[in-house]
Amino acid sequence: MKQAARRRSRAGDGRAAAAVPSVGFVSLGCPKALVDSERIVTRLRAEGYALSGSYEGADLVVVNTCGFIDAAVEESLEAIGEALAENGRVIVTGCLGAKRTDDGDNLVARRHPKVLAVTGPHATDEVLAAVHSHLPKPHDPFSDLVPPAGIKLTPAHYAYLKISEGCNHRCTFCIIPAMRGDLVSRPIGEVMREAENLVRQGVREILVVSQDTSAYGVDVRYKLDFVGGRAVRTRFVELVRELSRLGAWVRLHYVYPYPQVDEVLELMAAGGGLLPYLDVPFQHAVPRILRLMKRPASGERNIERVEAWRRACPDLTIRSTFIAGFPGETEAEFEALLDFIRAAKLDRVGCFAYSPVDGAAANELPGALPEAERDGRRARLMEVQQAISRERLQRKVGSLQRVLLDEVGPDGAIGRSSADAPQIDGCVHVDPHPGLAPGDFVTVRVASADDHDLHGAVA
Repeated sequence: MKQAARRRSRAGDGRAAAAVPSVGFVSLGCPKALVDSERIVTRLRAEGYALSGSYEGADLVVVNTCGFIDAAVEESLEAIGEALAENGRVIVTGCLGAKRTDDGDNLVARRHPKVLAVTGPHATDEVLAAVHSHLPKPHDPFSDLVPPAGIKLTPAHYAYLKISEGCNHRCTFCIIPAMRGDLVSRPIGEVMREAENLVRQGVREILVVSQDTSAYGVDVRYKLDFVGGRAVRTRFVELVRELSRLGAWVRLHYVYPYPQVDEVLELMAAGGGLLPYLDVPFQHAVPRILRLMKRPASGERNIERVEAWRRACPDLTIRSTFIAGFPGETEAEFEALLDFIRAAKLDRVGCFAYSPVDGAAANELPGALPEAERDGRRARLMEVQQAISRERLQRKVGSLQRVLLDEVGPDGAIGRSSADAPQIDGCVHVDPHPGLAPGDFVTVRVASADDHDLHGAVA
């Protein structure tokens, strides 16, 4: 139910000294961009740079941007402007760095000509080269040790694991392939080594992210690689099976409803580390609109899929996102989408009013709706979903839930159950209890529920 807040993280270790060059970092956008930020920050620390948590303590600032929708573009441009005003020496990377103006100029350089350098997404080497050019490397690159899984911008007990870059789909509302390219899957051995290092580092929850998680390995034809000396195919189901053996929670995001998802449901039902949680971006329910969107799944059988998944795994939580007011969407088609929402009874839903994205093919489609109509349809959908969410959460009152704690304070703790991904879903509010700490697993008896969250006490 809760809309994902745009992620804005600053990395800092509080150890910057006058003799050590110091870099500030601002990370915007989705979890995939956050992983890019973590890789850059890890390389900087490995080379001996200090990380500053403030503009004034940094010799220069790197801003990792988002450029997916207009609101994200403006937020990124504002963040760049803020960094320039507060520090003056700024390097820009990320999706916005790849955007062009109508006459072909780089958008960031046009709006902020004083930036030191601009790169596109997943450009770690280019960012490091720009930093080296404007802030030479320290003489002692081994002054501090770097954790084996790298430096993370998330809390110590959970981390995002990006398994691929890019996407092979050409959805008409999306420009991700234009910015990040086609699907490129990481070798399964490399992915598993990173995951194993995360668990050794104390991570209790691994959140698997990519642009199309269930297509993992398609581009390399499921090439064999080695995991712990065993030959394993670079394939979605095999990866999930290997991750589920690590002893940490494993949560899957951005899973398209391909047939191989049914195999993963069997692993979820078996218990263990793989959480009964699917983030499936349906986007719509009407076949004609899905064809206009050029979505890879037609939608005719999505209700049947949802029902089959719940039969296979009764504890399954399904999260999805939808677009309201897509060009050409009639009132009858929007009502059909609402009927799907009522029938599917998805646990978590996010909805976006259609927003024209510069360079997206959907901008050329006929039947564009007024902004007020798009916003109104979004509000109507979320009103329908709010009642569904409230009803599904009420079912959990009186149950015992395993909860991973994110925050602990004098007024109690806030954590998440298997149904709750950080920053996009609800949470579990836990009454004060001695000895609790962030990163702990506790069993909570649910006493009440509201539209989004659960409330209870340590059992």
